[in-house]
Amino acid sequence: MLKLWPVLLLTCSNLFMTYAWYGHLKDMRSKPLLLAILVSWGIALFEYSLQVPANRLGHGIFTLGQLKIMQEIITMVVFAGFSIWYMKERLSLDYLWAGLLMIGAAYFIFRAH
Repeated sequence: MLKLWPVLLLTCSNLFMTYAWYGHLKDMRSKPLLLAILVSWGIALFEYSLQVPANRLGHGIFTLGQLKIMQEIITMVVFAGFSIWYMKERLSLDYLWAGLLMIGAAYFIFRAH
């Protein structure tokens, strides 16, 4: 169960991060850039409030490399969902190939443990 907390926190963190990075492209398109930046920073505060504890908890369980690969895979999954459901964009087949390469990276970083 302890191994699950960093994964859950990183997933929630990535939901905030993805919206902070890309949500303004849909929701604040007509707003001034400075406003979009300030709103994104505010959202990023929540992202960091989850990401920092996730890495603190996770570092005692996983190696630094494992945490990084885990975070990248979570980011790809969250971004795919965000792109499809929120931004209404289609993912190309290249996204699938990139995802498969990330699975390969996870295999190599986790296989020794």
